[in-house]
Amino acid sequence: MKYLIPLLTLALLLMSSGVHAQTQELSTRGQQIDKIAAVVNEGVVLKSQVDQQYEAVVARLKGQEGQMPPAQVIRQQVLERLVLQEIQAQRAERLGIAVSDEMLNSALRDVAQRNGIPFDQMPMAMARQGVDYAAYREDMRREIALSLLRQRDVLTRIYVSPRELEQALDRQASQADDNAEYDVSHILLSLPESATAEQMNQVERRAQEIQQRAVAGEDFGQLAITYSQAQSALERGKLGWRRAAQLPQFISEEVVKLEPGQVSPPLRTPTGFHIVKLDAVRGGDGPMVVEQVHARHILLRPTEVQDDATTRQRLEDLRERILAGEDFAALASITSEDPSSAAQGGDLGWTGPGSFVPDFDEVLGKLQENEISQPFRTQYGWHIVQMLGKRFHDQSDEVRRQRVLTALRESKVDEETELWLRRLRDEAYVEYRSM
Repeated sequence: MKYLIPLLTLALLLMSSGVHAQTQELSTRGQQIDKIAAVVNEGVVLKSQVDQQYEAVVARLKGQEGQMPPAQVIRQQVLERLVLQEIQAQRAERLGIAVSDEMLNSALRDVAQRNGIPFDQMPMAMARQGVDYAAYREDMRREIALSLLRQRDVLTRIYVSPRELEQALDRQASQADDNAEYDVSHILLSLPESATAEQMNQVERRAQEIQQRAVAGEDFGQLAITYSQAQSALERGKLGWRRAAQLPQFISEEVVKLEPGQVSPPLRTPTGFHIVKLDAVRGGDGPMVVEQVHARHILLRPTEVQDDATTRQRLEDLRERILAGEDFAALASITSEDPSSAAQGGDLGWTGPGSFVPDFDEVLGKLQENEISQPFRTQYGWHIVQMLGKRFHDQSDEVRRQRVLTALRESKVDEETELWLRRLRDEAYVEYRSM
């Protein structure tokens, strides 16, 4: 459903202004004041971009434990990340993936709301933190576009077969604590798609050497920054807290054998050789009995022709017609612009906590049974919603099944994303210049 919590997380929205495209400028004396760090197909990565990202990464790493890797190692990792971002941005542009001002402003409103800042005061608030608001907007526009590209190229193609789901449910039933969570770090040494036997042997030997250094006590995070070719390299290899089912299967099968602090032997997959460290484990079962709500809504989206005020007025008119006796479902089926619910008369079914974006949840939580809200805005457009009922429901089986299905999809995301990025990188022309 298009009003469900988006994949773009708050951490993404709050990232520092550091990857925006810059143009090569000349001073009044004709001296070059920026340099090209890499040529990427028909685009470039500038030295100033590398500098900005390097400073942000170093500032973050200084606040963490462990020895700081050499500056050149960090700069090379930053450059590789920017090259991959540029490749993705070019692909998004070729595919016509664009982020409208409306979509961008919705994301910015979400940032402002979560930080307790009025939307119209964001430029001033960010200026006090030394962040250029115009550049931040373009950074966010680019990140949203890349997120949409990944959804198109990776997420929509991830398939979990019924057999996989049933096997996962069977495995979970035999586990003592299926809610245990694992804090995992990871190093990837990737292989070219058409690697020779000699290349494979070389990478495997390097993986064994790194694993032995980690076992001997070297800082795993620094080894990840120095050697890992995964997207988590600059996060010291951290994958974060995940249930076993949310990890790629080859990792989950390994971490359950490890004690906190232990490092796995190199693991071979189609993407290369992986080294996994289990940092910590925690567990706990959440309640299966939840309060559900049953609601239906009508969604209208502003356009260039129909602005916010006009859209809101249309919904006010629809609300008055319903209060006067017209059928909500009939009007929703012909007016709502949410294709996933319009055919059901706007019916959203029975849903548990956190099913919708916060703005939607907040309005819904204040309604009495059969009450219809005033028009309100979320990042997806303008809504009116009717509360049809509430109940406490033991949804143990549904929750377990949905949780396992979601975890299986998530377990495939990292591996599929790495394979996708490797293909994009292999197909791109990249020429490194001065850093």
